[in-house]
Amino acid sequence: MKWIFLACFLISHIVFGQKIYWAENVKLNWSNFKSKINNQRGANVVAYTNCGWIYSYVKSSNPKAPIKIEIQTVFNEDKSWKDVKRINDYVLLHEQKHFDVAEVYARKLRKEVAEKIKTSSDFDKYFKAIYNRNLKEYQDFQRTYDGETKNGMLEDKQSEYNRIIAEGLEKYKSY
Repeated sequence: MKWIFLACFLISHIVFGQKIYWAENVKLNWSNFKSKINNQRGANVVAYTNCGWIYSYVKSSNPKAPIKIEIQTVFNEDKSWKDVKRINDYVLLHEQKHFDVAEVYARKLRKEVAEKIKTSSDFDKYFKAIYNRNLKEYQDFQRTYDGETKNGMLEDKQSEYNRIIAEGLEKYKSY
């Protein structure tokens, strides 16, 4: 019986715990927001996008050996929420921009990693600090974006951020 429960749990996690990897031609839609739990506060919060980065690396015990690091931007469907009574295309665009911001900062992180981390030794010395600094800048930008746009409700500010985010994607497009 416990094996059946475990199998059901694992299958449900695979089905409902989906990640969407950022790609230029892939845009979010409301069916991607699968969480039933609103962990956000505030009357003007219509949706919440849970996104960020995952990374992997292949490294040698030889400190001088080259290292391979992969950084991907992900959207977590099972942690992203929407108020079905108030959603619309404009709100979806605001949420898409949160995902796009995650990709801008992933590109910045990829750039810095490519410039500063060449070997396993470099990884051990620098990766954690580079990652944490970029993560803080990313989180600060996300908070400022929501604050200045009032979660997308200020259309002029949203337009300004749409431009800033598009410029960031363009600036770091080779990463």
